[in-house]
Amino acid sequence: MRLSDFHYDLPPELIAQEPPPERDGARMLVVHRATGTWADRIFRDLPEYLRPGDCLVLNDSRVLPSRLLGHREGGGAAEVLLLEPLDAASIEWRALVRPGKKLPTGARVRFDGEFEAEIIGRGERGERTVRLTAPDGDVLGAIDRHGHMPLPPYIKRPDASTDRERYQTVFANERGSVAAPTAGLHFTPEVLDRAQAAGAGVARVTLHVGLGTFQSVEREDFENHSLHYERYSVSEESWRRIETARRVVAVGTTSIRTVESVARLGVLSGSTNLFLHPGVENPFRKVGAILTNFHLPDTSLLLLVAAFAGPDLAMAAYRHAVESRYRFFSYGDCMLIV
Repeated sequence: MRLSDFHYDLPPELIAQEPPPERDGARMLVVHRATGTWADRIFRDLPEYLRPGDCLVLNDSRVLPSRLLGHREGGGAAEVLLLEPLDAASIEWRALVRPGKKLPTGARVRFDGEFEAEIIGRGERGERTVRLTAPDGDVLGAIDRHGHMPLPPYIKRPDASTDRERYQTVFANERGSVAAPTAGLHFTPEVLDRAQAAGAGVARVTLHVGLGTFQSVEREDFENHSLHYERYSVSEESWRRIETARRVVAVGTTSIRTVESVARLGVLSGSTNLFLHPGVENPFRKVGAILTNFHLPDTSLLLLVAAFAGPDLAMAAYRHAVESRYRFFSYGDCMLIV
């Protein structure tokens, strides 16, 4: 198989620019692997597909308002996108900056008052190491006050105040992601209650989403692609629930990669660059069903879905979604694969 086997054409108007009016009101394409069939449903129907002994796995990572807009010395506009902290105090960060050519090591970007960033290093792929300074040393508080939600570039609008709520899951807890685990955006407390009433347990895991999750795969021989590492952790209690579940229903590709990383590595916290794609031997050792949004062509996320559903069924389902005018990507509709 080649990367081009997993390309599909998407009309631009199907890329969701806003969240649905109601969190649980998105459409849900239910794909049945055993029969190769699908059904058009609504997300709030999810509990109908859950049974006693199932375990919903949710990624509780919280999105940082990590897009910082300011001015560089000399007055020009500048942007710093925080990717991950490099120390326990969250003072030094790996980041992307713009305009890169005008922000060499030693340059400073001021955001407001005494809140500023100094460029102290440069990485191999153009990323920077920045040191943040904030009043009273409260760097995270300054980020929360001045940062913008890091909406993906295919959302062609500035972030709004409502994105602080809607580009965040209702169960978000552990801050650290630069993008939302988007399959979880559909859940409401009511849907979670109904899922548990259907007999499903809930296990929370944490994988802090980095930009590498959405990085395009640029090689036709995609099996030689490498993902960036991302930080994950799973409590002992959550892992017991996963281990004893009759069926693990992973919410989002980040939850899948967390569960399958622990299954392979045997450690409950660390970093993973696990890349699941068609051709991997025994790729899903724990996960038995997945809920996921629709993903960009030529990404590791789509290849993961194809590995789980089967390449032919996955791409047929995507073509149906396009023909049926589903909404795509972060604020779009979702797919349940059972």
